[in-house]
Amino acid sequence: MKVLSASLGTLALGFALAGSAAYAQKVLKFIPQADLRILDPIATTAYITRNHGYMIYDTLFATDAKFQIQPQMVDKWELSKDRLTYTFTLRDGLKFHDGQPVRSADCIASLERWAKRDALGQKLAEATEAWSAMNDKTFRLKLKKPFPLTLEGLGRLSSNVPFIMPERIAKTDAFQNITEAIGSGPFKFVKEEWVPGNKVVYVKNTDYVPRKEPPSWAAGGKVVKVDRVEWIYIPDSATAAAALNAGEADWWEQLPPDLIPLLRKNKDVRVDNIDPLGSIGILRFNFLNPPFNNQKMRQALLHVVNQKDYVLAIAGDEKSGRTCYSFYTCGTPLSSEVGAEAIKGKRDFELAKKLIQESGYKGEKIVIISATDQPIVHAQSLLTAETLRKLGLNVELQAGDWGTLITRRTSKEPIEKGGWSIFHTWFVGPDDVSPANSPIRASGDKAWFGWPSDPKLEELREMWFNSSDPGAAKKAADAVQVEAFKFLPYIPTAQFIIPTAYRSNLSGVIVAPVTFLWNVEKK
Repeated sequence: MKVLSASLGTLALGFALAGSAAYAQKVLKFIPQADLRILDPIATTAYITRNHGYMIYDTLFATDAKFQIQPQMVDKWELSKDRLTYTFTLRDGLKFHDGQPVRSADCIASLERWAKRDALGQKLAEATEAWSAMNDKTFRLKLKKPFPLTLEGLGRLSSNVPFIMPERIAKTDAFQNITEAIGSGPFKFVKEEWVPGNKVVYVKNTDYVPRKEPPSWAAGGKVVKVDRVEWIYIPDSATAAAALNAGEADWWEQLPPDLIPLLRKNKDVRVDNIDPLGSIGILRFNFLNPPFNNQKMRQALLHVVNQKDYVLAIAGDEKSGRTCYSFYTCGTPLSSEVGAEAIKGKRDFELAKKLIQESGYKGEKIVIISATDQPIVHAQSLLTAETLRKLGLNVELQAGDWGTLITRRTSKEPIEKGGWSIFHTWFVGPDDVSPANSPIRASGDKAWFGWPSDPKLEELREMWFNSSDPGAAKKAADAVQVEAFKFLPYIPTAQFIIPTAYRSNLSGVIVAPVTFLWNVEKK
C-alpha cells in the first residue's frame, strides 16, 4: 500500500508539473483579417493565405525595410559576368517540418510552380533556359537573356511569394490547390486543430535556425518568442473589439475605422499603423462576362468614380487615406498621374450614360460579390453598387464572407451559373510599385482573376521589363499607365492606411506592409 501511495503521489506530481508547463506556455491569440480557407499561397493572392505562408514557409531571398533584396535561405550566390547564370548555395540547418532536409530539388520545383502563377514569375520563366541542381545544397539558374529583376522575383515580399516547399508537394499542378502545408519556416501548422471558420493553430518550430541579422520586413532573423499562435477568426467587428479590450485576444490585425476611438480609450491597447506605405484599393472587372467585357462600359464607370468618396468609405477620414491617381503606389518612384484625366476630373454622369448607351448595354445583371467580414472590401462594394444604380444599371450586391469571395472569384462561369461582374480588394503598397504587379497584367487566361486581355498593354509591359536604365524604365512605365487608363484592367479607388491594435504587453511588432508574427514577445 505504501508503494502504491508513493506511486500515486509521483503520478500526481507528474500531472502537476505537466499542468504547470502547459500553463507556462506563451500563447499569442491573434484575430486575423479573414478566415483561412485556402492553404496554397501559390494558388491565390489572398493576403490571409500569404500570411499563413509566412508562418510556415521560408524564401530564398527576402525584401527588407529599405526595399533591398537580402539572402534568406541562401547562404551565398554568384552571377556570371555575362549575367546569364546564377549559382545559389543554401545555408546550413534548413529542415522541413517533416524532418527532411531542404534540397536544391525542393527549391527548383517550388520556383517552377510559383513561376506558373505569379506575374513576375511568369516573366522570369520566359527568360529562363533551365534550372539545375549541382548537388543537394547548390543549384543554378541559366537564363536565355539577362533578367535584371531575378532577385526581386525570388525575394518578392507579397503575393505571390515564392515560398519553398518539399519537392513532392511542389510538383502539384500550379492550378490545383495543395492541401498539405509543410514548410521549413519558423512556425509549424497544426492541421488537426484547424477549424475553418473558427481557428488556425501554429506552434514554434524548434528546429528552425534563424539568420543572425536583425529582422527587417521579411528579411533577417525570424526569431519566434512565443510557443503557440492561435488565429481566432471573429467576423463581427464589435465582438472582436470586445475580445481585444477584455484581454481575451492579444492582437487584432485590421481595424474598421468606426471602432478606432473605442479601442484608443483603453490604456492597455495600442492602436498603431505598422504599414509605412499604406494600401491601394481596386475595383476589378470580369472580362469574360458582359457587360464589362466592353471597354466603353469600363470607361463609363471610370468617369463617375470619386476617389475621395472611397477614401472616406474605407478609412473613415482623410487623415488615414488619400487620392492616388496612378496604377503605381503613390510615393514610390514610378507613380505619376499621366493618363489619369478621366478619374481626376469632375464626375460626369451624362458622359458615363452616353458611353453605356454606345456600349450596347441591354440591361444585363451586374453582380458585385462582396465580403461583410472585410470592411475594406464591403465599404467599396456598397459605394460602387450605389454609383451603378445612379447610372440606371441593373446591379445586385451579393455579400458573403471573404473565404467565399476568394473562392468564387476563380469562377469563369456566366452570371446565371454563379459567375460575377465586379469584386473589390486591395493590395499593399509594395505589390503595386511597377508594371510587374498582378492586377495590371492583361494576358488573358494567364492574367489575375478577371482575365483581361490587351496585347498592347502586354507589349508595353514587355518594354518596361527590357528597360536598360531608370530613365527608360520610367518612360516605359508611363506608357503602360496611359494604356491602362484606356483599357482599364481595373480602377484604383484610393490609397489608405489600415490600423492595427494590440495589447500593451506585446513588444517586438515589426513595422512592415505584411503582418509578421516572429520577433513578437508577450510579457
